[in-house]
Amino acid sequence: MAKTQLGARVDQDVADLAKKRAADLGLSIGDYLARLVQDDASGLRARAVDAATRFLAEHQAVFDEAEEAQQAPRGGRAA
Repeated sequence: MAKTQLGARVDQDVADLAKKRAADLGLSIGDYLARLVQDDASGLRARAVDAATRFLAEHQAVFDEAEEAQQAPRGGRAA
């Protein structure tokens, strides 16, 4: 498939973040941006966010219990 060059202006912090994520994934910045657009256009991102939201809503009590257990004081008091 033929490639087309696009241009966009973004804040430096966004550019740095995009470059880092692309490098982390072993992609060029162009391939990384293409993947983001394809995921967005296909609805993949929205479905993933919806699934994560449902998961957290269904299991919030488990996370709350784990957090409370971590915050509970350990050991007994000295007499």
